[in-house]
Amino acid sequence: MWRRVAVAAAGRGLPGMAGRRWRSGAGSPERAAAERAPRIYTRTGDSGFSSTFTGERRPKGDRIFEALGATDELSSAIGLAGEFSSEKGHTFVDQLHKVQCMLQDVGSNIATPLSSAREAHRKRTLFSEKPILELEQWIDSYSEQLPPLRAFILPSGGRSSAALHFSRAVCRRAERCVVPLVQAGEADPNVAKYLNRLSDYLFVLARYAAMKEGKEEKIYIKPEP
Repeated sequence: MWRRVAVAAAGRGLPGMAGRRWRSGAGSPERAAAERAPRIYTRTGDSGFSSTFTGERRPKGDRIFEALGATDELSSAIGLAGEFSSEKGHTFVDQLHKVQCMLQDVGSNIATPLSSAREAHRKRTLFSEKPILELEQWIDSYSEQLPPLRAFILPSGGRSSAALHFSRAVCRRAERCVVPLVQAGEADPNVAKYLNRLSDYLFVLARYAAMKEGKEEKIYIKPEP
């Protein structure tokens, strides 16, 4: 993911993929595309190191890459939840797609440690408070439509709801990975705030999906001794 977020942060496309036209006699478009398509593998990480957006080489076990990996997993989990929700015709699918796009920006900020970032890096990867406020608006809107929460809810309520609950759990892990970076002054505090609010959004959305589908939410029942 850090390679993708670095490209996103730089605000440029893949090398060699823009500004060219087909020339007559240059062969088929398929062959030309194959000849100029960049390779997925670079071999630069074979020794166990990878690069940040600022150009630092750090071990892949570094907490920056742990946070990037957790954020990537979160986007994947939300993508799966979005597919299940789309099958049921939920209108909030567009919001989930927007969240996935925001997570790319989260990754760009994480991949740009402030300790080595120049001013140009910081401007490109700045993470504002606006998406946090938007999440809060979404949370309030769905919460007003839900029945009161009177028990501890277990991940359940149909495939859409269960997948959103799973996404919420992954989001909490991503937040735990990011908080130490914020506390060390390496990442923007708004990134941790966004992930914190996102987990609340995913919880409320999971309940909303179960309600709209008419699915039962399973609750915690204390086992008898």
